[in-house]
Amino acid sequence: MARPPGMSVRLKLTLSYAGFLMLAGALLLPVVWLFLLRYVPDQAVTVPTEGGTDDMMRSPYLFIPGRSDLWSAFAPKAAAVLVFLLLCGLVGGWFLAGRMLAPLGRITEATRRAAAGSLAHRIRLRGRRDEFRELADAFDGMLGRLDAHVAEQRRFAANASHELRTPLTITQTLLEVARKDPDRDLGRLVESLHAVNARAIHLTEALLVLSRADQRSFVREYVDLSLVAEEATETLLPFAEQRGVTLETTGDLAPVQGEPALLLQLTTNLVHNAIVHNLPASGWVRVTTRSDGAGVELVVENTGAVLDPGLVATLTEPFRRGTDRVRTGDAAHDGSGLGLAIVASIAAAHDGTLTLVPRAEGGLRVAVRLP
Repeated sequence: MARPPGMSVRLKLTLSYAGFLMLAGALLLPVVWLFLLRYVPDQAVTVPTEGGTDDMMRSPYLFIPGRSDLWSAFAPKAAAVLVFLLLCGLVGGWFLAGRMLAPLGRITEATRRAAAGSLAHRIRLRGRRDEFRELADAFDGMLGRLDAHVAEQRRFAANASHELRTPLTITQTLLEVARKDPDRDLGRLVESLHAVNARAIHLTEALLVLSRADQRSFVREYVDLSLVAEEATETLLPFAEQRGVTLETTGDLAPVQGEPALLLQLTTNLVHNAIVHNLPASGWVRVTTRSDGAGVELVVENTGAVLDPGLVATLTEPFRRGTDRVRTGDAAHDGSGLGLAIVASIAAAHDGTLTLVPRAEGGLRVAVRLP
């Protein structure tokens, strides 16, 4: 927004300092009048001195000046002092304002660099804590978060482009083969194209859910997380039975303020991820909800392979998969590599936390805590 030019803050502070100093000096004049000059007679008085003329150096009369005489002698000196105070206020105020506003100049320069795209710059303002240091530290923290967010978005965009390019490339290859081989089985071609297209649609929907959670573009309402967990487990129960995984749901009422569809997506992703990464047979998945004075907690545990803690720490990154697994051929259950990334984003959008801990016996324990 274009703004008309105006006085700088330094000049305003300088004029304020000088003005207050002049005001303090000017207030001394009525103080002198009230507490000194009012005890002086209006007219000059000559009073005879005691002792006569014994002392030749002493005048026989004592002259007491009047109020006008004192004022005539005091006024020029007072005016000179006021001029001196004005000059001191302007010079000293300009110097002090410059010293005080120096950190603001560094913050402004860092802001311009950030606006130009340089998010790696930090102010790192030294000195004891005050308002400018708190502002600089908050600005450095914001730049750090923005830098990390931009880097993550760039990495995510590159991964998403790669993941979306794969089904398009496969589709183009299948069509090229079909064009060159007219005798190819069209039924298998259509089935392959359908599977590839379904995977692309599933990935696109996951990206949209992730973007919606990141932007927090939803209205909060009352949701019982225990009912959401039951709905998610009922939906995935046939898939769990197909893979020989036992699915259990227990827990108490867990009321939260959130968006029902996103919380259902969060729970479904956790349960689905626990089923897919389970043991081939005789495995189990336990879904538990609990509530306390600080909030509610959703815990999803599953059996499975023993996981490296270093690997577990990276599972919430987009397009990261915990273990290599054989695809089922069903796009709805093969996954897109965004399951836990979506869970982390939805939890953060609801001001919650996500904790992943590998189980010593194998498998994973995932806890989502919401206020």
